Amino acid sequence: MLLKVITRFIFCFVCLLLISFTCSSQQLPPELDTYVQKVMQTFHVPGVSLAIVKDGKVILTKGYGVKEAGKNNAVNDHTLFCIASNSKAFTATALGILAEEGKIHWNDPVINYLPWFRMSNPYVTTHITIRDLLVHHSGLGLGAGDLLQFPPSNYTRKEMTEKLRYVPLKTSFRNNFAYDNILYLVAGEVIHTASGMTWEEFIRKNILNKIGMTESVDRISQFNHQPNVAVSNIPFESKVIANPGFPGNELTDASNPAGGIASNAVDMSKWLITQLDSGKAPNGDQLFHSETTDALWNLVTPIAVPTLPEILKPEQMNFYGYGLGFFLQDYRGYKMVWHTGGLSGFVSKVTMIPTLKLGICVLTNQESGAAFDAITNHILDYYMYAPAYDWIGSYQKLLQRRESGVGQYLEKINAGRDSTAGPSLLLTKYAGAYHDDWYGDIGITIENNHLVMKFGHTPDLTGDMVHWQYDTFIVHWRDRELRADAFVTFALNPDGSIYEARMKAVSPATDFSYDFQDLLLKPVSNYSTIQPFNHSTIQQFNNITIQPFIK
Repeated sequence: MLLKVITRFIFCFVCLLLISFTCSSQQLPPELDTYVQKVMQTFHVPGVSLAIVKDGKVILTKGYGVKEAGKNNAVNDHTLFCIASNSKAFTATALGILAEEGKIHWNDPVINYLPWFRMSNPYVTTHITIRDLLVHHSGLGLGAGDLLQFPPSNYTRKEMTEKLRYVPLKTSFRNNFAYDNILYLVAGEVIHTASGMTWEEFIRKNILNKIGMTESVDRISQFNHQPNVAVSNIPFESKVIANPGFPGNELTDASNPAGGIASNAVDMSKWLITQLDSGKAPNGDQLFHSETTDALWNLVTPIAVPTLPEILKPEQMNFYGYGLGFFLQDYRGYKMVWHTGGLSGFVSKVTMIPTLKLGICVLTNQESGAAFDAITNHILDYYMYAPAYDWIGSYQKLLQRRESGVGQYLEKINAGRDSTAGPSLLLTKYAGAYHDDWYGDIGITIENNHLVMKFGHTPDLTGDMVHWQYDTFIVHWRDRELRADAFVTFALNPDGSIYEARMKAVSPATDFSYDFQDLLLKPVSNYSTIQPFNHSTIQQFNNITIQPFIK
């Protein structure tokens, strides 16, 4: 009898310990709300939406701050944010579902599904596979072809992908990592062909609806039509300002497979649970199985492991690479599966620790990666029982260093300028029609005695050109919120006519999607509407200096 009592006592004690451990493992970091608010204040983020899942359960979905800087419209856990490149994991998952159905195979050449598809290299054209579309090792340069998409252009998705045949490769096929967006548009076209549904229809029917992500938007053009949305807020001239006009152009739907989904904390918690449970949604639906999880989370493209600065030492990884729609690395000894997303005024981060069955999603309406990293790492450290670390202070110091570096770079450029070195030609000689093989037509006209550049398929890329030195000008985009001013340098033939023009972003802080450096502008013909120009007016531009900005 005594033995039974002791056995029962031990059993109950063990059960209580297990219950206690389970409850404690699902508790939130102490004073998490205070921490998030401190992050927002430090990095000037108006609003944050946060989701945490653990062991198949939702631990937290919560909104913080406001939807728009300077307003009192509070964010809640149903407020939609653009998740940008976190959409790539949905595209990869969609292909995984089609692979399980036998409608595609990862190693199939893309041209089996899209016979019209061409890369600039014939070998790559015939050998690039569906898996290759997702892992950023095609040989394209960083952000190659992004000017076809950002700012919004009037090209269709298929037109953008067809232009890949003109986009030059920068490295060998399958040899180097270079992040791109355009091949995810090709993946979207593969989904269309293999399923008979557009990318948007497939994502809605086979992922969002099945998971129960009923509040999420599968096309960016519908974002501003929803009742509860965050507003884009951007750092501009040492302050954060609202940019309510973004997004709003239906033409941006062409880029949806690379970055067009909008979601909130409630829906993203369901996405995290589904990914962490090998495709089993919270409602019990099975979207995919473990073999697809293995494919998504298997490192395909290795990335050189950087040596992080001392202030970020706890983040130092031992391996680093890219799978299918996810980055992969280690963090404090655990395998970490993650991705970030960024569009004008929105950045986000999705992080999963498979062995801990832990998932974190941070959505923000400002462009501060420091904010989502500080919040994510703080939460990860809690569940890993790691010692407390000052992530806020560390990222603050890192940003100060970067800002100082950008400032010094721009000061060096200004100091090296020869303002007395005028242009070789009258401005009328620079004006005319230009063509780039992959982008298309770009015009330079004269308005009010200065040059104006207009990208033929991108209305927002209209800017006033100011002489810098010799045959180099700076184009200042009229939409100053682009923060992407660029040098335009003309090369001349021996007879003084223009041979070509090249472009390059002025500031190293310019978003990589402004891939001006890949353009090769060839003159086509002169415009007949050029206004007379008095060459002496060039002197009014000689005192211009480059103003630094930080994105």
